[in-house]
Amino acid sequence: MVNGELDGNTLNVYVYIVRADSPVGTRDVTRGAALSSTSVAYRHLQKLENLGFIEKNSYGNYLLKRKIGINGYVWVGKYLVPRLMFYSFFFLGAFAAEISVTLLSLVIKSLVVETSFLFLTGMTFVVMLLFITEGFYLYRKLNPKHVEQNCVNNEENQKQKNR
Repeated sequence: MVNGELDGNTLNVYVYIVRADSPVGTRDVTRGAALSSTSVAYRHLQKLENLGFIEKNSYGNYLLKRKIGINGYVWVGKYLVPRLMFYSFFFLGAFAAEISVTLLSLVIKSLVVETSFLFLTGMTFVVMLLFITEGFYLYRKLNPKHVEQNCVNNEENQKQKNR
């Protein structure tokens, strides 16, 4: 399965290229995907090119050839969003409905909420939190701000080492 080969830094490079509005060079990828060197970036670019996901133009820059689905993620425009986020929204809606019923039971005295309903509301809340937490964890792996921050931190570390 080709999708299994697309993980870690290779996946970050691929996502960076998908988000780019124009062809990117090796140095752009090194900075944008927070890689350690241009040779590392070149290796991942070659891998993506061999898989047929990107292509090199006549100027030596790389551009997206085809956008593919990634296991566990959904493309929303140029952003890769974990499927777990959609599950968390489902449970958020269920939790909101359960809280609404509980609040209505305080206003409407004939509406009785049993203890088991309150227990299930608590379980829905826990499941919602788990999905949101895991979804944000997966999203942060590919979040451009997270990658840019890593790049800034790497540059600052290099400057401090050179002093």
